[in-house]
Amino acid sequence: RCLMSTILYRKENKIAYVTINREEAMNCFNYDTLDELQKVTDSISLDPEVSVVIFTGAGEKSFSFGADLKDRKKLKKPEVRRNVKAIRDVFNSIASLPQPTIAAVNGYAFGGGFELMIACDFSIAAQGVKMRLTETSWAIIPGAEGTQRLPRLVGEMKAKELIFTARKFTAEEGVELGVVLKVVKKEELLLSCEQLAFDIMKNGQVAIKQAKYAITQGMNTDLQTGLAIESKAYELTIPTSDRMEALSAFSEKRSPVFTGN
Repeated sequence: RCLMSTILYRKENKIAYVTINREEAMNCFNYDTLDELQKVTDSISLDPEVSVVIFTGAGEKSFSFGADLKDRKKLKKPEVRRNVKAIRDVFNSIASLPQPTIAAVNGYAFGGGFELMIACDFSIAAQGVKMRLTETSWAIIPGAEGTQRLPRLVGEMKAKELIFTARKFTAEEGVELGVVLKVVKKEELLLSCEQLAFDIMKNGQVAIKQAKYAITQGMNTDLQTGLAIESKAYELTIPTSDRMEALSAFSEKRSPVFTGN
């Protein structure tokens, strides 16, 4: 377990748990938080002992309220640009992690908190959670990839409506939009995320990483290029011992025992 001032990090059963630890500030992002989150994310990306990553916020109220605007009011313009670049870079790093990622949305997901949520592969939210892209109400725009990721998830027109109006919506509407996988009781949130993680981890880990890579890269290109990406990703699964184990297990009528190789 690694304890930092603004990020909690622990590993258990090949799951990495990353918690934004600024409960008193509604888990807002200041520069120190972003810097620590970047370091944790970089270490996870290279860690063979991590198969799935769960992101959440400390406490009961907030997943994250986004950028720390009290802090930002004191910043000069170059520092604001630094912070915006830092949040964009770290969310891109999270979206680019080879391991599947799950946002355990325990409370408000506003602004940058919502953008962190949609940078993850999956989000599971507690009942009663509210979401909102607040930025245009602050006379800015979503600067942590929200203007790019959200249209790809919900379509251009719906993304424009949510961003232009900065309106609040529920986690249940998030399911309808396709930005939330499911809504569960608050006390079942972490367990539900862990169950998804275990359902993923019972399969071949090289295959999971290559499937994620093919999907993510293919979504940002045309079909024929996407098919070429898929073909190369498939090639990397052929020489694995896990693939041979799956074939052996099938012929022997038993469950496969994968090693991640």
